[in-house]
Amino acid sequence: MTYTENVRLALESIKSNRLRTMLTALIIAIGLTALVGILTTLDAVKTSMTEAFSNMGANSFTIRNKGTGIRIGGPGQDGNTSKAIRYDDAIAFKKQFNTPALVTVSVSASGASTAKYKQVKTNPNINVKGIDENGLKSQGSELSDGRNFTAAESENGSNLCIIGSEIATNLFKKESPIDKFIIAAGTRLKVVGVLASKGSSMGFSTDRAIFIPLYKAKIINTNPNPSYTITVMANSADQLENLIGEATAQFRNVRKIKIREPNNFEISKSDAIAQTLFENLSFIAIGGVAIGVITLIGASIGLMNIMLVSVTERTREIGVRKAIGANPAVIRKQFLIEAVVICLMGGGMGILFGILLGNAISLMMGGAFIIPWLFIFGGFVLCVMVGVLSGYYPAKKASRLDPVEALRYE
Repeated sequence: MTYTENVRLALESIKSNRLRTMLTALIIAIGLTALVGILTTLDAVKTSMTEAFSNMGANSFTIRNKGTGIRIGGPGQDGNTSKAIRYDDAIAFKKQFNTPALVTVSVSASGASTAKYKQVKTNPNINVKGIDENGLKSQGSELSDGRNFTAAESENGSNLCIIGSEIATNLFKKESPIDKFIIAAGTRLKVVGVLASKGSSMGFSTDRAIFIPLYKAKIINTNPNPSYTITVMANSADQLENLIGEATAQFRNVRKIKIREPNNFEISKSDAIAQTLFENLSFIAIGGVAIGVITLIGASIGLMNIMLVSVTERTREIGVRKAIGANPAVIRKQFLIEAVVICLMGGGMGILFGILLGNAISLMMGGAFIIPWLFIFGGFVLCVMVGVLSGYYPAKKASRLDPVEALRYE
């Protein structure tokens, strides 16, 4: 008997027990939905994180207030924050750090502002951030219209701003925003530039951001004790370690830290931060795989039980087939194929739901839609394995039935 005939018989058996088959396939689908959904979400998060950190440049590092960065707790580590990096400290470092590198200073001025032009308002979800003349370059942003701040405008705190593409579209429609005045963070600002659309990365969207000169952010900051962030971009990866050493010494001098005292700030490379996050995501991935595997084990037990019931119900049928010439191998293949087909039905549903679930979460986080081909292929291979393992014992039991006793059944 050919495999085609065995598949046809397996499908006929499945059709005759639709409810039981669908319930079993649904259990398998739930397991694979959990597995593929979690892994797809993590893949999308990794993609979003990679884009976010690549925008900072692979050859950059950040000086920030100790304890405000991404840290992993452990013995002997102090997770407490220290005194904030003040505006004067950041500017002093920028002026004194005379090395072949790009130094930029930034600060968050407001995280939930409303922008207004004439009678049109945005939602209160606008990030207002203070940057210097190097701020856009350090985060990989480009202008679609207008110009950047000058060094003088950054230091003098001019009432200027550069707005994201989404804000420009919402407030000005088809009108050019350049040289128009908007109100944001309680301040009247002149628009001198519009950013090219870039989407979201790590939950921050430059499309919904307003950038203002650094000193202006110091004046209007809603935080009574803001901490400034310093980013240093090296010309090449070979210079990075030397620059970190020089920056550490220079900033210790700026903050007047004594020789025996530890640093009250932290320096982190952009790729090191990404690597730390990836390592933590791997633990979540292990948890997701464990949940999926446990569910699949339960599904495989249910499938084996159904196949054993099927063997019992079809004892007479098996006897008839053996009597007309079917050997044990043919009977075994039929039941194995039946188990695999049920698993593939559930697997197809589970993989589809998992991809949709994972990408839905990814899109809500501002990530991109991805199709995890590796997980799709792996999911189907897993389905075949579960089907073979669950169906082997019932198939073997069916193939060993005595045809005479099977024909006398019932």
